[in-house]
Formats: sequence, C-alpha cells, structure tokens
Amino acid sequence: MSTLLEPGEIEAAASSPPFLYLPPSNLFTLRAERLQMLAEGNGLGDYLRFAAALCRVQQDLFDHPPLTLARVAGPAPLAAESLVRDDAWQSWLDALLRGFQAQTSEQQAAMDTLSSANAGQRKVWALELLSGQYGLVPAALVPFLGAALQAAWSHALLALGEADVKPAHTLAQCPACGSPAMAGVIRHRGRHNGLRYLLCSLCACEWHVVRVKCVYCEQSKGLLYYSFEDDRHASGKAPLQAECCPGCSSYLKQVYLENDASAEGLSADLASLALDMRLDGEGYQRLAPNLLLAPGGE
Repeated sequence: MSTLLEPGEIEAAASSPPFLYLPPSNLFTLRAERLQMLAEGNGLGDYLRFAAALCRVQQDLFDHPPLTLARVAGPAPLAAESLVRDDAWQSWLDALLRGFQAQTSEQQAAMDTLSSANAGQRKVWALELLSGQYGLVPAALVPFLGAALQAAWSHALLALGEADVKPAHTLAQCPACGSPAMAGVIRHRGRHNGLRYLLCSLCACEWHVVRVKCVYCEQSKGLLYYSFEDDRHASGKAPLQAECCPGCSSYLKQVYLENDASAEGLSADLASLALDMRLDGEGYQRLAPNLLLAPGGE
C-alpha cells in the first residue's frame, strides 16, 4: 500500500538534508595518500608519514577483516563503551601489530608492549583512550590502539548500513558508536552541497548538523573562525578553519571541500596541529579527539 504525500510534505521531504554520510571503502587509502602529501614541508612531517603508514595497514585490515564486530541493543548500535569490553576488536589489534613495520625503536617498543599485554590490560587502555583519559595511556601506544579501533569500527559501520543509525542525544556524539566528533566537513557536491557533517573520531561515520552553531553548547552568537592564511589560499578560502565559540571557550576544526576537494578530516587535523597551539594560546579548549595522536605528544 503506497502513501500519498501532500504538496507541503513533498517539499519538506525534498529539502530535508540526508542525515548520514558513510565513509568510502577505501577511506584509509585516501587518508594515507593525503597524509603523505601533507607531510611535505610540514614540521611534523615524520609523524604524518608514520600516520600514513598506519593508515595503509588499516586499509589492509579493512579489506581482509579478522572479524566483524557485533551490534548492541540501544540507540548506538556500535556503542564503543560496550563493544570495547568484548574481545573481538583485539583481533584487529593483533593483525595491525603483525602487519606494521616499525620505523623506530620507540615504535617497536610500543608494539612489543601491546603484543605482550594481556586482554584485560588492553581493554583498560582502550577504554581510557576512548573516554579521553589520555594521561592514563602510555603516549606511544595511542596511535596503534587508535588505528586498530578505527579499522574495526569503520568496517562494522559499513557492514551495519544506514537504516539502523538514528540521531544521538547530543550534536557532537556519533549516532553509530557514541564517540565524539573529530572534525566537521562542509560538503560541496550533489544533495550534500553546503551541508555540514561531523566526522566521528572512531568509526568515521558523518552525521548532519546545521552550520554556524557550536556543537558543544549549541549557541550561534559570536562564533569566530580561525585559520592559517598563506599564499596558496585567498582570505576566507582556507580549506581548514576552526569554529571557535566564545560562550563555552571550545572549538572544532572544519574542512571546506569547496576550497580543497581532496581534503580529509583526520589528515587535515594532524597536519594543522600548529593551529591547535595558537588556539590554546587564545584560551580555547579542544574537545575533539584524534585517536592517532596523544595530546601533548608527537
């Protein structure tokens, strides 16, 4: 039985923005390529190349998954706080540690620590990482833990599909896994043109949130936008800008695809850590995590 829509309902349906934007199946390849490109001339070039190498292993895991995470009951079907307590994701960490070739003795030591840790200790570290308690996790372990978790959850997201994902209670919370947003992405093509989607720090799900609104306190007044201007970009045309809220003293980086169609959230974030330092000096606090980097560490 079909349902007929009145003219007003048709217009509302046509103008309603798509809620979700799922990542492509080659997400980690795209990130690796972007990180490799951004490493040239960047003061953190060595770290960006390290992150690119991690992303290449993430893509291999994604293409040859050890396991698929189960879904859980509740509003977030891939709730990280619940699923990280299971053992399934640890097979992704084991596979990542087997597949990554350490480039330094420090990286090898971190991998050895994770390889020798028991399942309980790994879960404790993962829970602390996902809850933002970076000070409780050895900094050298963060990118390896984060990379394994991202690969496992992104694979589970695409296996899940859009129909099972509903809006979360807060703007900055991923509706699929409950993790905080890492960055915003301003889309520029088709039905997504001009829309803002927040990028999950864990599963890479993107969900629609209206623009010019603080995702943390939800106020719209007095928002400021900071970027690093250089000769490559005209004023106001920077591909990455930080939306700063004077009300709650927080900020969120945003990637503008109309200014750089190849930009990508995680790589843009890591390549712009100098902007974080500037905003910290301005009195703004960062609430968005990047699971490939421990705050204060390289």
